[in-house]
Amino acid sequence: MFFRNLTLFRFPTTTKFDDLDTGLGECQLKPVGPLELSSRGFISPYGRDAELLTNRQGDAIWLTVGGEDRLLPGSVVNDMLAKKLAEIEHKEGRKPGGRTRKRIKDELIVDLLPRAFIKPSRTDALLDLGHGIAVVDTSSRKTGENVVSEIRRALGSFPALPLNAEVAPRSILTGWLAGEPLPDGLSLGDECELRDPIDQGAVVKCQRMELQGDEINKHLESGKQVTRLALNLDDHVSFVLGEDLVVRKFKLLDGAVDQLESSERDDLRAELDARFVLMAGEVKRLFNVLEAALKLSKVEA
Repeated sequence: MFFRNLTLFRFPTTTKFDDLDTGLGECQLKPVGPLELSSRGFISPYGRDAELLTNRQGDAIWLTVGGEDRLLPGSVVNDMLAKKLAEIEHKEGRKPGGRTRKRIKDELIVDLLPRAFIKPSRTDALLDLGHGIAVVDTSSRKTGENVVSEIRRALGSFPALPLNAEVAPRSILTGWLAGEPLPDGLSLGDECELRDPIDQGAVVKCQRMELQGDEINKHLESGKQVTRLALNLDDHVSFVLGEDLVVRKFKLLDGAVDQLESSERDDLRAELDARFVLMAGEVKRLFNVLEAALKLSKVEA
């Protein structure tokens, strides 16, 4: 259990979580109804058959939002709609109007939904109470906000806001690639994305290459700016940081994972707990570095 992407939100460290377990219990995932397109709610981080809805280790809490979505492709509905409309036109000698089209389409959806396949999903989240950050395992801001909304529904109030920097992340990333000193512990990886600052300007994506070379320097000299940059933290974590402050391709390296191999655990739950503790610790270390380097804004109570 390791997150692959980190979309971060900040909340006041004074936020109370005393009623979290009760709220999660009231907002558990319910099976999607026969006439519903989707359903969202909390499930156990250990799997849908487990009862425990949270995993708390110190000031870190692991939550999981589960989902069920009925797969009803629009192409299927539109194909059946076209056939129905063609039948009406053939019988009545006229094309059905807009209201008739909408009514027939709604009737088709009602008829097809109960027979549609159901796709399960899960999105994990880490709440760091000490730093006041919510970390969602997604690169999609919308998905992250949906998870935060579910937490807000469970708590009644959860004043979490998307991560924001007091300096332009693009300028910081560009400076690092151009040779400015990186924060202690950080080093360049082998991937970056550069863009012309003008609208519809050129985009250059580099992967698996040395970033401190003549080719990259020429792009920087031409005025391109860095919008994504691969970095390493103390040989424990590799990741790609974007100007949108989303951490992508988050991966624990051997320097961190060796800590798991040095201890023995008897069951799967103990293994997952150990992985969560390790990951939460690395996320906190990374956040501390990024908070100072990017001057990340706090959220007032």
